[in-house]
Amino acid sequence: MTATLAWDDFRLVKAISDQRGLTQAAERLGINHSTAFRRLGQIEAALRTPLFERHRTGYVPTPAAEEMARIAARMEEEVLAFTRRIEGQGLSPAGELRITTAASLLNGLLTPILAAFCARCPEVRLDVVVSEQALNLAKRDADVALRATNDPPDTLVGRRLATIAWALYGRADLDRGSPLAAQRWVSPAPRLGAASAARYVQERTNPERIVLRLDTVQGLADAVESGIGIGPLPCVIGDRRPGLVRLSDPEPDLAAGLWLLTHPDLRRAARVRAFLDFVGDAIARERDLIEGRVPRQRTETISTS
Repeated sequence: MTATLAWDDFRLVKAISDQRGLTQAAERLGINHSTAFRRLGQIEAALRTPLFERHRTGYVPTPAAEEMARIAARMEEEVLAFTRRIEGQGLSPAGELRITTAASLLNGLLTPILAAFCARCPEVRLDVVVSEQALNLAKRDADVALRATNDPPDTLVGRRLATIAWALYGRADLDRGSPLAAQRWVSPAPRLGAASAARYVQERTNPERIVLRLDTVQGLADAVESGIGIGPLPCVIGDRRPGLVRLSDPEPDLAAGLWLLTHPDLRRAARVRAFLDFVGDAIARERDLIEGRVPRQRTETISTS
């Protein structure tokens, strides 16, 4: 008799293959361990073949399980592509919209814009995913991304809204008796994705003067404002903190593009189109701040020698 398998059977086998364990796979699928164990036994019985080798280190897929996992991956992609195409046919801005951005962009720029958008489009429910890492829009980890990058993925569409300027900042009451190289410094961690800013610090002071490294821009700004040390910051953050002063002009080598991106299948969805247009226009009005063009009295450049 031919075994009859359901889509959920393929999903379960793929999850176990990906996670190399039953407990983690069950959590990923939102079911309990005993249900996952029972369903796996039923699938193996229907196929009359083992799908996993049980080891102390985890579940190792057999060739049959590997084939099921590949099929499940193709099915998932087809379902996601179909969903994106259908959602792209929406006529009015309504429904859930998932947005991903970095914490620094959310707190330093996006939050008041989101408030205005919610007032304009009350039928759209926003779900904001804060992440320093780029999420996969093709797999619907998010619908729209606001990213600081000079190399946006070719698989996405959107527009460059501005250039994010960076400069060197310190507390307004910084002791100016010492050259910058002799000051205490704080630095972005390379894993933040700000490798150029980390390099900028390394090239301007000795390693022993770098007293703190952080993996968030928001944490870096807090550290500079607390007086721990001087450090590079995006102007859109540094210039909004009255306790900080610029110690350099914007540094061209640290600049990054600010992109608003979505998947091609979603760009015609009413809620996505409304969000892209609204946020794009709102950020355009903040372009001078983002690109470091602030009034001269807000900037105080001092010698690096």
